[in-house]
Order: sequence, then structure tokens, then C-alpha cells
Amino acid sequence: MTGPRLTGWRPAAVVFDCDGLLVDTEPRWSVAETRLFGRHGLPFGPDQKALLIGTSIAEAGEIMAGLFGLPGQGPALGAELLALAVEMISERALPMDGAVKVVELVSRRVPVAVASNSPRHLLSVTLDRSGFTDMFPVSVAADEVARAKPAPDLYLAACAALAAEPQACLAFEDSSTGLRAAQAAGLRTVAVPSLPQDLPADLVIDSLTDPDLLAWIETW
Repeated sequence: MTGPRLTGWRPAAVVFDCDGLLVDTEPRWSVAETRLFGRHGLPFGPDQKALLIGTSIAEAGEIMAGLFGLPGQGPALGAELLALAVEMISERALPMDGAVKVVELVSRRVPVAVASNSPRHLLSVTLDRSGFTDMFPVSVAADEVARAKPAPDLYLAACAALAAEPQACLAFEDSSTGLRAAQAAGLRTVAVPSLPQDLPADLVIDSLTDPDLLAWIETW
């Protein structure tokens, strides 16, 4: 089940993405994105979602500025999207299927952290609303590092906070942007895709409820 790079291996620490991996926020993000695109007279569908998923607020703003034909307006559009996302996620943010159990199993065995492409305010809202705050003594947000994902900074910062070498750590991600960040930092990776797509990871599974995943964690 685990693939050649994970078979017989035990991580020193585990770093989780948040949106779409631990917390079912992507539908809430989609509502926010649909509203913002609508304000500019444009539809929002799977192609647009694929462009934005996993990006930082700053990168999303620049992408939208290009799509909307509004050069230089990336920061303002990013701020507008962030406000909408906070509103939507404050209303509802549920854990993904299996997420609580996986975090509980992992945290009994090795140190854990969250590395999110959301800014601190939104990450705090998301973790609080979904009940994960007390489960993660370490979390790193996009506005707390020099570069957001797909740069390695978030994962390097999380590993440093856990006092673990990145090459000895495992990352859980749901997007290609996040996987690129984790792999650039040197972590091994498990992908749980939010969208139908082929993701380059050491292990790709459909859900955190995967029984082989749980059985593997229990061997650590």
C-alpha cells in the first residue's frame, strides 16, 4: 500500500496541509470565489477552480487580476477574496472524513504540525471552527514566511518548529501546489486529491479513511 519510498519507513514528524485536506473548506472557498467572479461578470467553474486551488491569497489575487483584465489589482482582489472566505468558513468548517482519526493516531506517535497557504487569521478561524486548534501545538501560516507554497518555506518552518529534519518528515497534501512545496523542502508525501487529477506523491489515496493508511500509521 505505501509504495517503495514509504514501505518500512517511520517519519520523525508529520506536517498536514489544512484546507481540503483536514478541513472541508473547498466548497466554502468555491462559494466565495463564485461570488467574487460574479461581481466581475464572469462564471466560475472547474477550470477556474483548478487555477486557484492550493494557491496563496496573494497568488490567487494575481491570477484573478489577469482573468478579470485588472492589472495591478491583485492585492485588492486577494483581500476581497479573503474577506469572503472568512465569512463563508466562519459559518461552517467541518473536518474531512477520517481527518480527526488520522491526526489522533499520528499525534500519539510523532510530533505534528499544520502548514497552510492561508494567512494566520483565516487559518485560526478554520482550525477553531473545525475543532482542530488544540490538536496542533505547531501551525505555520502563509503570512509568517517569506514565500508561500509552492516554495518550501512553510514546510521548512514547520519542520524547524518540530525540531525534525525535513528528509525525516512526512507531509499530507491535497493539491499539486502543496506537494511541490513539501517535496521542495525534502519531505516524503501522501496525496489525498481534492480534485480529480494525477498527483506526484509517494502515496496517493482517495480518502483519509483508507484502511491501509490507518494500518500503516499504527505500525509506527
